[in-house]
Amino acid sequence: MKKALWLVVALGLGLAACSKQAPSSSNPAVAPPPTAQAAKAAPEPAEPGADKGDVSLERLTALPDSAQLPAGRWKAGTNYQPIVPAQTTSADPTQVEVLEVFWYGCSHCYALDPTLERWRKSKPPYVKFVRVPVMWGQVVHRAHARLYYTLEALGKIDTLHALAFDAVQKSGNFLVDADDKKTFQLQLAFAKANGISEADFTREYNGFYVNANLQRADDLTRRYAVDSVPRVIVNGKYSTDVAMAGGHEQLIALINDLAAAEKKR
Repeated sequence: MKKALWLVVALGLGLAACSKQAPSSSNPAVAPPPTAQAAKAAPEPAEPGADKGDVSLERLTALPDSAQLPAGRWKAGTNYQPIVPAQTTSADPTQVEVLEVFWYGCSHCYALDPTLERWRKSKPPYVKFVRVPVMWGQVVHRAHARLYYTLEALGKIDTLHALAFDAVQKSGNFLVDADDKKTFQLQLAFAKANGISEADFTREYNGFYVNANLQRADDLTRRYAVDSVPRVIVNGKYSTDVAMAGGHEQLIALINDLAAAEKKR
């Protein structure tokens, strides 16, 4: 009983930290996905004497001219934030990695997904597109991330990623419960309804591929200091989002320009 109660509280707090909303009174275990603003994680406590403005300015001034876009449409610090030091990526030297950090419970990620999907199908061949589920909490975010990587391990992410979004955002099936076994059953039911056998889903659900990628997603969430989603990271050097770019189509244009600049380096 204590464990179940702890899980209910943990799940509720995980959602409140992202959406700044209290859990639903009708179902305290599951709160509705955020609608009013981009999902945000609870901020990390500041170091004594630290000034975030000074840190941002320091990072911008530390960035060499060669790492900034030419003057024109996009402005460092306004449309994108340089990441200093730059982080290693999963792309090979001939590629430019574009990484999206998302969450199935985020309505803004859901709204952006069709635009990203269209871009993904027509993106330059040198761009490697990678999705990473955000790992703010140990209950709801991890459960959604586990579903994502299970579908990926089964080679079904291209067809079922949008359907998982639909289930959460459109059908009201959050695919998570305070009880781990019930979460598995909810996600298994989703998989079976979309043509995946129980044996295949069960095999991958706790498999090496999924667990290794959960660790990587946790590392990337921390390394890029992701405090809101959707977030886009270009080649481990630039961080941006819809608001900074000025809209969905502007974000795609910015991604293309940042990727093209990286390809020329």
